[in-house]
Amino acid sequence: MNTHINFAIEADKNDPLAKYKEQFYFPQHNGKNAIYFCGNSLGLQPKKVAASIQTELDTWKEIAVGGYFGGKNPWLYYPDQCKPALAKMIGSKDSEVTVMNALTVNLHLMMLSFYKPSPSRFKIIMEAGAFPSDQYAIETLVKHFGLNPIDTIIEIAPKEGQKILHTEDILNTIENAGTSLAMVMFGGINYYTGQFFDIEQITRKAHAVGAIAGFDLAHVTGNIPLQLHDWKVDFAVWCSYKYLNAGPGAVGGAFIHEKHASNIDTPRLAGWWGNEEKERFKMEKGFIPKASASGWNLSTSQVFNTAALNASLTIFNEVGIEALRKKSLLLTAYLEYLLSQLTNISFEIITPINPSERGAQLSLYFNKDGKAIHTKLIESGVIVDFREPGVIRVAPAPLYCSFEDVYRFYEIIKDNF
Repeated sequence: MNTHINFAIEADKNDPLAKYKEQFYFPQHNGKNAIYFCGNSLGLQPKKVAASIQTELDTWKEIAVGGYFGGKNPWLYYPDQCKPALAKMIGSKDSEVTVMNALTVNLHLMMLSFYKPSPSRFKIIMEAGAFPSDQYAIETLVKHFGLNPIDTIIEIAPKEGQKILHTEDILNTIENAGTSLAMVMFGGINYYTGQFFDIEQITRKAHAVGAIAGFDLAHVTGNIPLQLHDWKVDFAVWCSYKYLNAGPGAVGGAFIHEKHASNIDTPRLAGWWGNEEKERFKMEKGFIPKASASGWNLSTSQVFNTAALNASLTIFNEVGIEALRKKSLLLTAYLEYLLSQLTNISFEIITPINPSERGAQLSLYFNKDGKAIHTKLIESGVIVDFREPGVIRVAPAPLYCSFEDVYRFYEIIKDNF
């Protein structure tokens, strides 16, 4: 690597995924594509989305209710189209994944199925500083069972003077909680620091003390390859509007390990769409769930939201999550290298240095002026986001970001601050 633009140009020339950048719409800045490093918050729109949604609009227009059984993509089974691509990303069987609702709704549903507090086993472990939705969901879950959050929730914080957690400390906390621990509910990647947690080890240790292991994979799905089935994760949930590029408010997803999903007696809140199709239209009492993750579905499929996800997943199917990860590691390493050359601005990269402990995001911590710097970057055509108290999150998503984008970002900081 070097600090000359020729390195970036050559890297893009040799990048087998470079062509996919043309399959996305970019915000414009002074008549040119903005540098978009905000896919960790909202992915760009694939150009295929409009046609995907139009297909379902046409079906609605032409055959109306007949679209549930007819049309190009019968709506009765519409979410099933997403399962194979998602299963490849997260390392699951098709039957262990479902598409439904939104992230926090799914988190509540999963926790109500798997959190079974008793007088002696009731505690929940989570990371301190988790995304607010996760904090609120766990706090209100605990209150729902008449428990005190202060006595029930164990938050693991970084050691004094540090920004990230150590896997050893997480595992020790689980072991120390022992038989009092009912559930571990961690984010797969911490939204603020960008730290990717060791899901396999956390799950193994949780199971060793008899606890459930669940994860919020909002910042992981479509970003880092996983093996949730082999790791024996009990449940996981995610959104589709970040790295999966399905648009604002896009339909969420959930994983339930087959040891639970195939058991129709696994507790859950039920809805019509989780009932077996062959029994659904008998309109009878008595919920008979599908023996799969889809047995947690509640309501009629969100067809238009899911159409956007389907369009994006066709690209993931072509590229493959392993190829995306390979490019992501190179892009992020290049970004880290260029940032290390800067002498005109003071910040700390708080995302782990170890590439296996991070995804496509580097979090830059500023002791002062972080918000003002963020504002100037936006004015310069660089779209990144800011999180209090002082972090600018920079996420070059590999599907549509280039090495030259990374170089231009570095150049803007070098020349304007």
